[in-house]
Parts: sequence; structure tokens; C-alpha cells
Amino acid sequence: MVSGGGLKVDGAVSSRLADVAGAAISLERRGYDCCWTAEVNHDPFLPLALAAEHTTRIEIGTSIAVAFARNPMTVANVGWDLQDYSKGRFLLGLGSQVQAHVEKRFSMPWGRPVARMREFVVAVREIWGCWQNGTTLSFEGDFYTHRLMTPMFTPEPHPYGMPKVFIAAVGDAMTELCGEVADGMLAHAFTTKRYFEQVTIPALARGMAKSGRARSELALSAPIFVVTGDDESALSAAAAGTRKQIAFYGSTPAYRRVLELHGWGELHTELHRLSRLGEWDTMGSLIDDDVLGEFAVVAPLSEIAEKIRDRCDGVIDRVLVGFPPSVTEEAVIKVLEQLREEWR
Repeated sequence: MVSGGGLKVDGAVSSRLADVAGAAISLERRGYDCCWTAEVNHDPFLPLALAAEHTTRIEIGTSIAVAFARNPMTVANVGWDLQDYSKGRFLLGLGSQVQAHVEKRFSMPWGRPVARMREFVVAVREIWGCWQNGTTLSFEGDFYTHRLMTPMFTPEPHPYGMPKVFIAAVGDAMTELCGEVADGMLAHAFTTKRYFEQVTIPALARGMAKSGRARSELALSAPIFVVTGDDESALSAAAAGTRKQIAFYGSTPAYRRVLELHGWGELHTELHRLSRLGEWDTMGSLIDDDVLGEFAVVAPLSEIAEKIRDRCDGVIDRVLVGFPPSVTEEAVIKVLEQLREEWR
């Protein structure tokens, strides 16, 4: 675990600009530690300027921004400005996306994504180091070259230091890279505690061994599915929606390995077949209580804080929790207070 802070509990905000200020204010009022944006159908960085403007304590971060849709200089610029404007609260979360999106949606080059991501992160930090320390910018790599930085194009210094860099990872190689060069790893929601313990943590350890770092120097961030409510009816309704989410991810070939670890490889085969037919409701019905319990935290509101703590203990340093819509703000605040109290 990351030393000195215990478990951090994060939330997500919509990247739609009209919604950001109110959502960020609400997350800070409820006691969350960070609000994350995602690059889906809106830019992930611009909303964080609004989130920073309307909050004072909560961290702000991208989970994720597509690295290969950009270059290190453009990311360094926006990261530097958000770190300054938020007074040191910005977390840069980067992901590679997949080849089809990078090439066909963003019209950018693809190839050797792990090596490219390593170089991307190193280049961004070299640029920040130039601005922070006044050193000469002289970065040359296989994918990126940055050798020009004149006074006119150098941002004003600020006292907040470089933002922390998180990398999204699913496969072993990218996970090892997180351990080697990142301040944190952004895991996928379709991950069980057993997978974290047997696959993710060992891969991170191999990466950290390359750079001589300790586990306490890296934060593992992960969203978790939460199924909760005041009564059986609310629990059942929340479970139904979560079963469909799990089924959707379980149908994706990239995540078959997670199911296979639990002996559920054939479940992926059937989910994938049904997904090609558009049988989404049928897919959800295949997620039984055993599968649901491995991927989601399932408990009534009175017990959910303890269950979340148990799921995170020993593996997750910061957890992104999304409560069902039926859970009131008062109940959310109480759960977050219980989480912190129990973690101490």
C-alpha cells in the first residue's frame, strides 16, 4: 500500500462541460479524494479546468487520456497548466487505446505500444524537467524527438512540481511498464482480487525491480462494481445492471484471461458468441451469483464499507467507487466516512 494515506476513494465526473462543475462540487462535498474524467465522447482535459476552479481539496485526473492521439509536448503543456491552476492536484492518467482507434479514429501511428508508452512518459517528464529546472531540452528516442525550447515557449514556473503519471494497463507487459516508470497504475474494472494477487501484483513487482523501486512508491488505482441498497429489491435492481456490465466486458477477447483464471473460459466463449448476435439481456443472465461476487462488491448498505475495504486490502491503493443511483447522498457520505474509519 502507498504509505501515509491509507485507502483513497475516488469518483468520476462526466466530461460534458455543462455537468462538470456541479459534479466536481458534489464529489468534494461527499468526501471523495479525486474526480477522474475519461476520454470517450469528449476531451478529458478541458473539464478538469472547471473541476479545479470549483473545488479546493479534491484531486483531479484523467482516466484515461489517449496518449498516442497526442504527442509528449502537447500533453506536457496541458498537464503543466492543470497542475499550476489546481495548485498541485492534477494526476495525468494515460492509456494506449487500441490500434484501430489510434490509426482510424485519430489518424496517428501505431506500433510497439509498450515501448512507445515508455518513451512517451519519459519524454513528458524531460519536458517538465526543462521547465521546472531550466535544463536544456534534448530528448531523442525511437518515436519522439524534442530538442527545441526557447524562452518564448517556456511556461512560467510554479511551485507544485511535476504531476504524477498513471498508466492504464491490462496485459503483463504494460503492467510491468507501470511498475518501472509510472507513479501509478490504472486497472480495469473487469479484474478480480484473485487476478490482482496472482497476475497484476507480480507483474508490477517485476517492473519495480527493474527500476529499484518499492511497492509503496506506486499507487494501484482500480474501479470496482458496487451492488448495494437498503433492501433486497434495491440490491436485486443494482445486481441486474451490474450483471450486464460484467457480461459485456466478459465477452471481450482481451479479458478472457481473467475468466480463465477462475475456470470460466467457456463463459467467455458463450458471451462472445451472444454479443455477436446482440443478445445483451441473455448475456446478463449468464452471470450467476458466483461470477457476480468475484467481480463486484455485493452487500447491503450497512455492510458495504467493510466489503469494499476487504476487496481493496492488500492490493488496491485508490478505488473508484460508483454507487447505484438509488443510494442517497447522505448514505454515500456515511459509507465514505466508514471506509476511512475502518482503514485506520
